Amino acid sequence: MADIFALTQEALAGIDIELVDVERAPLGLLLVTIDRPEGVRIEDCELVSRQLSRVFEVENIDYQRLEVGSPGTDRPLKRLADFFRFDGEHVEVKLREPIDNRKVFKGILRAPEEQGADAPATPEFELELDAKSGQESVLNFTFEDVDRAKLDPILDFKGKKR
Repeated sequence: MADIFALTQEALAGIDIELVDVERAPLGLLLVTIDRPEGVRIEDCELVSRQLSRVFEVENIDYQRLEVGSPGTDRPLKRLADFFRFDGEHVEVKLREPIDNRKVFKGILRAPEEQGADAPATPEFELELDAKSGQESVLNFTFEDVDRAKLDPILDFKGKKR
């Protein structure tokens, strides 16, 4: 699977589109998830689908159907760069090891400001935890501590009240 991910990433290198995930599903379905800072449009999915169909045919990648889509509102955070990109966003983080018998935390992600040459080898992130009991607290963690993470946006379907 790592080979398909690397091949797909290489095929999309000239396009202003980020590869989020490549997944094999039952019945020969190959799911490719892409993202852009401005959001994914249907034209982006069509472009990527045409590009990958050609590349996969040349590289003899076995699949029955190719599906290209956006990660949606609960986009997974899979790479270290994702944690920096979504600084200030509401996220859900599941840690590898529990803290106070708890592994899943929700809150606002805060990335360290030091980037580049001055940045530590293992940056430490903060999660401003949702205040359930009226008290605010902060969880410190590193990328290596994370089992999985995703955006957890707060959606308002009621709109603005006048």
